[in-house]
Amino acid sequence: MKQSLIRWFVDAWYKEMYLSPWLAPFSLLYVDVMRLRRFLYRIGLYKSEKLAVPVIIVGNITVGGTGKTPLVIWLAQLLKQQGYRPGVISRGYTGTANHIPQLVDTNSDPALVGDEALVLAARCGCPVAIGQNRPAAAGLLLAEPGCNVIISDDGLQHYALRRDIEIVVIDGERRYGNGYCLPAGPLREPLERLHQVDLLVVNGGGELQPQEYPMQCRGEQLINLLSGEHRDLAEFNGRSCHAVAAIGNPSRFFRQLATAGLNCVNHGFPDHYAFTAADLQFNDQRLIIMTEKDAVKCRGIATAAYWYLPVSAELPPGFAQQLLSLLNKKVHG
Repeated sequence: MKQSLIRWFVDAWYKEMYLSPWLAPFSLLYVDVMRLRRFLYRIGLYKSEKLAVPVIIVGNITVGGTGKTPLVIWLAQLLKQQGYRPGVISRGYTGTANHIPQLVDTNSDPALVGDEALVLAARCGCPVAIGQNRPAAAGLLLAEPGCNVIISDDGLQHYALRRDIEIVVIDGERRYGNGYCLPAGPLREPLERLHQVDLLVVNGGGELQPQEYPMQCRGEQLINLLSGEHRDLAEFNGRSCHAVAAIGNPSRFFRQLATAGLNCVNHGFPDHYAFTAADLQFNDQRLIIMTEKDAVKCRGIATAAYWYLPVSAELPPGFAQQLLSLLNKKVHG
């Protein structure tokens, strides 16, 4: 019920504006609270922990999915290629693990550690830790041999962990919705916050604004959950299927499959939804195609009809150069 209500509000914020004038006074109060909170961290009344290694925050300024996780995976791979030994921290959203913080690996239970953390552990090729207390999760990674840079998946508004580089990911199609802050709109912070971050990345969409870097998330192969078989997405052109997505912006996934030529019946679920076998019994012979984040939760109920589409981020060389230049300054002063 809670997730369904959140999805309804998110859709209204991005597509409709009739609620905004009624909620605008509460947005003004929310903005004042956020500014006060940042000020209290800045003057030291609230503790902000500085780590011995650089911290890169990958966050967003709006509610709803923007594509942070593919960018985190891309960053981890880039840094490893450059000789760094990164570690990734994540909140472990929806995970029910009692022992927090904790390390995550490919054998972890998504019900305990969360779906995003499990995808990160599988794709990043570096240590991953979860915990609402981000400094504590980072400390767990720093206890691992050699970790010399921390990437935080989300956490732009979690100032208890001091950061060296801030990257904001923007949905190129939905941008900032109606432009209001919570609860009248999808903004977590006022747009002025964007002038204080280091890098702006736009996932998909059209024309870029100054200082923005484009990102495209591409998937070329489908993987069968039961057998592990890989097949080119192009082979499924013209096939009828069920498309399943429990992510922040499922319409992006549905369009990706439609663009590839698949004829899909689309099924959107609340973000981080915990699937049961009954949820995916559509009583026909069509294939079921889902996101990688959903697939990690469905391995125990999968049949031969279950496939998922992993995606990888693509960014221009200039973004990598700018990021590495910033990081080099933090490391070497």
